[in-house]
Amino acid sequence: MRKQERFQAFITHFAESKPEPQTELHYRNPYELLVAVILSAQCTDKRVNMISPALFRDFPSPEALAAASFEELFPYIKSISYPNNKTKHLLGMARMLVDEFNLEVPSTVPELQRLPGVGRKTAHVISSVVFNQPAMAVDTHVFRVSKRLGLVTQNAKTPLEVEKQLVKHIPQHYIGKAHHWLILHGRYVCLARKPKCPECELTHFCRYFEKYHGL
Repeated sequence: MRKQERFQAFITHFAESKPEPQTELHYRNPYELLVAVILSAQCTDKRVNMISPALFRDFPSPEALAAASFEELFPYIKSISYPNNKTKHLLGMARMLVDEFNLEVPSTVPELQRLPGVGRKTAHVISSVVFNQPAMAVDTHVFRVSKRLGLVTQNAKTPLEVEKQLVKHIPQHYIGKAHHWLILHGRYVCLARKPKCPECELTHFCRYFEKYHGL
């Protein structure tokens, strides 16, 4: 199967089975999503969703968060991975929103990446989910699943290389959705250690399945 046919099979399947995929992080506005995505780095969405209600209740805006001290904020996120760094990042992010962005979450990737705790992946999530921009955020699930399916080459060693190969072949209006499709497939079917190939509906074009289970 040629690469373009593989991409078409991927898009066709998910466009029919999951036409409107959504992030599993709980949020009500761009500020809350930004906080949640920063917290979700190397941490599960489930864990973030467990601690975010109290966090958003007591720090409901960039202004409220910016006014907090490290000692006030840390207890809310101490069960999250890397809580010390993330506490510093959240405080720095909130203060920059107050000082430089008039309390608004910026809409462009370069501006988002200026915020503490916001790398390319996080910026792309915000740009895609909040502002409907064709941005492909590559996390560990996207990186793994896109390689296994054969959507990108095995010699793509960095998230940026994977991102470039994906956006080259996915129509712009599907890029944001494809990000969620790959994440959800990786989270529930194409697991890192024991992929659930017998349950997978993509085996007819999956290179991993062909290599390890094909006849």
